Amino acid sequence: MQQLVLDMGLPAQPSLENYFAGPNAAALAHLKLWLGKPGNSLRSPVATYLWGDSACGKSHLLEALRAALQGQGASVGWLDASVQMVPEFDESWACVLMDDVHAYSSAQQEIAFNWFVHAQTLQIAVLAAGSLPPADLKLRDDLRTRLGGGHVFALQPLREAERRAVLRQSAEARGIVLSDEVMDFMLTRFSRDLGNLMELLDLMDGYALQTQRAITIPLIKAMMDNA
Repeated sequence: MQQLVLDMGLPAQPSLENYFAGPNAAALAHLKLWLGKPGNSLRSPVATYLWGDSACGKSHLLEALRAALQGQGASVGWLDASVQMVPEFDESWACVLMDDVHAYSSAQQEIAFNWFVHAQTLQIAVLAAGSLPPADLKLRDDLRTRLGGGHVFALQPLREAERRAVLRQSAEARGIVLSDEVMDFMLTRFSRDLGNLMELLDLMDGYALQTQRAITIPLIKAMMDNA
């Protein structure tokens, strides 16, 4: 989009603080309690599994935990379906994070199971996420059983009013005012998936900065014409 990416401001990095919980407040509270305060080395080793449709914030929460722990100087094990070069299990890890477990290949399932066994032996927590409840995951039995053996939270998608609140909050954090007219246009003309809406907000912000114009419906149309 005409070098638009070069002009975009950096989006906020995932954190527990900028996760809009909505109906998922219990899961967020659980993760905050597990993380504790900086310097906490006595975290519960009981596994946690988050599941739900896309755009429920599963990856956001796992990435937020990784960022929080790394910010405290801790290292973590991370595995998702896109990871090909997998490191050896490290006994110094503060936890093991596994994302998109429903999409793991046979080789990744073997690695995930081995990590799980090592983590449990060393009383290191495993926090994982997938699109299905544990019983419905098409994974090897020993891995599926372990994923469902601890705390399990079903995440729900945000309702429209909550999506609007998230968009408005994110826009205000950038110094952007989104009119109700613009918000209506975004929610009726584009994917209502929150992740896609946030990407759209990033593009709108960058294009507005590039063209020195306020964010309006004509600006959005012009941006799409130049895509």
